[in-house]
Amino acid sequence: MIFRRPFYNPTWDFRSAFEELERMRRQMDEVFGELERRPQRLLGAGVFPLINLTEDNNNYYVRAELPGMKPEDINISATGNSLSISGQRNIPSEGEDVRYHRRERSAGTFSRVLALPGEVDVDKAEASQMNGILTVVIPKAEAAKPKQITIR
Repeated sequence: MIFRRPFYNPTWDFRSAFEELERMRRQMDEVFGELERRPQRLLGAGVFPLINLTEDNNNYYVRAELPGMKPEDINISATGNSLSISGQRNIPSEGEDVRYHRRERSAGTFSRVLALPGEVDVDKAEASQMNGILTVVIPKAEAAKPKQITIR
């Protein structure tokens, strides 16, 4: 047997339903307003430069993609267990009357700071650049190098 109330009124009335819709609209406005305030973080090209950090028993190797940049436009500094790469990336203007269909390459200043996994010997660090790849070789400090322990 099915029991049905003839005048069933749910706990929501028209007023509370519209209040709920208004609350959802305000939340959507907050989300889209946040997108408008920070478009470069969400729609930008991402982190520049792209970096790989590797190591072997004696050195840390940092390789950064810096296509088209001159060595004098790049600043590298190392302290304790961190490495900083910064500089100015300039892209020549295409002209006054040029209309872009796609623009993904960005220009301006950049800075990346990497935390290295261990202590380094900053005085012996070397850097070179070839084919748009910056390679920084940083020797590990003697205290950070693995020690072979012999068994007696």
